[in-house]
Amino acid sequence: MVPIQMVDLKRQYNKIKPQVDAAIQEVLESSAFINGGAVQKFSAELQQYLDIKHVIPCANGTDALQIAMMALGLQPGDEVITPSFTFIATAEVIAMLQLKPVFVDVDPQTYCLDVAAIEKAITPKTKAIVPVHLYGHVTDMEPLMALAARHNLYVIEDNAQAIGADYTFADGTTKKAGTIGHIGCTSFFPSKNLGCYGDGGAIFTNDDALAAQLRMVANHGQSARYYHDVVGCNSRLDTIQAAVLRIKLPLLDEYIKARRAVADAYDAAFAGMPQITTPFRAANSTHVFHQYTLQLHDADRNKLQQYLQEKNVPAMIYYPVPAHRQKMFADFGGAAFDLPVTDNLTTRVISLPIHTEMDNDQLDHIIQSVKSFLNNPPA
Repeated sequence: MVPIQMVDLKRQYNKIKPQVDAAIQEVLESSAFINGGAVQKFSAELQQYLDIKHVIPCANGTDALQIAMMALGLQPGDEVITPSFTFIATAEVIAMLQLKPVFVDVDPQTYCLDVAAIEKAITPKTKAIVPVHLYGHVTDMEPLMALAARHNLYVIEDNAQAIGADYTFADGTTKKAGTIGHIGCTSFFPSKNLGCYGDGGAIFTNDDALAAQLRMVANHGQSARYYHDVVGCNSRLDTIQAAVLRIKLPLLDEYIKARRAVADAYDAAFAGMPQITTPFRAANSTHVFHQYTLQLHDADRNKLQQYLQEKNVPAMIYYPVPAHRQKMFADFGGAAFDLPVTDNLTTRVISLPIHTEMDNDQLDHIIQSVKSFLNNPPA
């Protein structure tokens, strides 16, 4: 059996090696390493895939969030509502810009922001909401956008884990995750569903004026060469990474299909096991399974992780410490937030390997290893 990886990027690369190698060689021959033709072409192709007017590439997903908040003109002391159950970058950027993160609990099924809980957290200082489409499931965006409109709030989607997912509105229309809020942000970190071979990210919007501001902020605040109108930053997607992403973007739906097949196999294998809650799929959201995350009941999560490691099955905990309990947010009163669902989930979740190259032998080994532990737990 091929060794199991959480994400097997080498086997994925080997399938597209000729195309990737040729694309990289083309960039090397052109020597247009910054803002080369592949960057503009990838932006246009991603715009078409997402059905959105503007894609602004940048250096990584964290920069994407920072640029979004800077472009919206948020000021120190402004409050930004976000989940605590997320990768730290989402909240870190808020604090870095001297904004105030206001943590709200998540839905116990989707693990995304509990829209019903958001309104209680809104104050006169609230200026924006940052929903996170965690693990590949889309936040319930229709009521969230209605709530934001009522309170005149910006919505910045953290779409680092759900690119390619579809959200269906009550009238039957669909939109891609990341294209529903005022701004969408994503990461092309190598392990993402659409990943490059280094760091990369992008920002999405349908607002022409906002797109111009985002581009300006991402490029040293320049309105024209050497004319700097606002304080900005230097955040670019380099040409080699764009060239790789151009090869992988047409395969994204195929990659998602492969991930869903793995998820379906896990679901079937663990059906009826009282110790396990398998990932939820809402009727109005497709799930692209950036992670396949189990919730355990009456089982020792950490011992399961150790047992799987002994069986050569990597398993990860995303995330063991929520943002509001991290030291970095002590000065923001993090520990004072009452987030019982979040605190509960951080003690129960564990993510199994899921990627585009998994074979039946690997799947069977993972499934049997999980079942063996849960059916015969160690003393």
